[in-house]
Amino acid sequence: MTISRRGLLGTGAALGLLTACASNTGRDDGSSGGAVKLSQWYHQYGEQGTEQAVKRYAAAYDKARVTVQWRPGNYDEQTAAALLTDSGPDVFEVNGPSLDQIRGKQVADLTDLFDGVRDDFNPAVLAPKTYDGRIWGIPQVIDMQMLYYRKSLLDDAGVTPPKTLDELVDAAKKLTTKKTKGLFLGNDGGAGVLGGTPLYAAGLELVTADGKVGFDDPAAARTLGKIHQLYADKSLLLGAPADWADPSAFVQGLTAMQWCGLWALPAVQQALGDDFGVLPFPKDGAGAPAVPVGAYGAAVSTRSKHQQAGKDYLKWLWIEQTQYQEDFALAYGFHIPARISLAKKAGKLKKGAAADAVRFTTEHGHAQPLTWTPASQTAYQDALSRIIKDGANPDSELRKVVRKVSAELDGVKKK
Repeated sequence: MTISRRGLLGTGAALGLLTACASNTGRDDGSSGGAVKLSQWYHQYGEQGTEQAVKRYAAAYDKARVTVQWRPGNYDEQTAAALLTDSGPDVFEVNGPSLDQIRGKQVADLTDLFDGVRDDFNPAVLAPKTYDGRIWGIPQVIDMQMLYYRKSLLDDAGVTPPKTLDELVDAAKKLTTKKTKGLFLGNDGGAGVLGGTPLYAAGLELVTADGKVGFDDPAAARTLGKIHQLYADKSLLLGAPADWADPSAFVQGLTAMQWCGLWALPAVQQALGDDFGVLPFPKDGAGAPAVPVGAYGAAVSTRSKHQQAGKDYLKWLWIEQTQYQEDFALAYGFHIPARISLAKKAGKLKKGAAADAVRFTTEHGHAQPLTWTPASQTAYQDALSRIIKDGANPDSELRKVVRKVSAELDGVKKK
């Protein structure tokens, strides 16, 4: 799963959530007179200045009084619990919405807000917020992952930037020395971060458009077997001081190539200057390069007494106020606006590796589908770990995953 700038939060037990969510929410039914009052929730970001920014945006809106709440802790669980009560937020940030929230009529249909601008939203991040032809959340910002490579180390080894998975395997082996490993995919060998990306690079997908398993194909096993080869060749950096989301292993020369996020680009550029390049995950066989993307979205609770006012506010903020959208993406971190037109004209994204990242996202972006359940994710990731680190047979491992995911998808259809 893609790790968002917004920090996909942990999934521990949510003790006392309903009580916590039912108190001091800022929700107002309008009976006190004056302007409509809206409660807006965000999860707690780690990037300095973001909280002040979203409060500034809310204060600039003159058609309602918007109270922003900064929610630490297991935010996804907090919102899921709050949506079942009358004391949750009117509008809120969400890593989704989830299929259960949409089918349970916990979030409002926002399709009409996209009139005239739908095609300007990156389709890869809009797709998981679309169900049954309707849109249930407004993508706020795009995060993506890509392959960083050290130009000088590749040049010294006579290696060209890999365009295929076979070339990546060969390059990682050639770049491995006593001091430097060829590739860093995370301390677990890549099982946690890669997810379905290698499958997309092989021309497959997690779930097809008609709701079936998208990787019941011999190409899936061949591709995942090549990921194991990286481990078997001892080309992978393991046990780095910081995991894949931190670029320190790359900038310190512990690895010649690293899979990481766009958020790391400013730090890499500051440390290495022009001595690096970026690539999508290389294609395999008849496939195409692949780039995982993710986006938190803004949604409206159907429990809100001010649904229309909430929709009006979100349309103002995340569709009309393009200056705020660019500010949110690029002033407190390094991310891509969800609007294609904004990504193209943003000054910080116009050249070099940043421009490459925007192009990769537009041309090769894919997101985790709504129907990909946590149980499917666990089954696939566990199998991927066994394939990579234990050398388990990819065919037999994937056959078990296909059965599990098929059962999960059947269950989704029956709900």
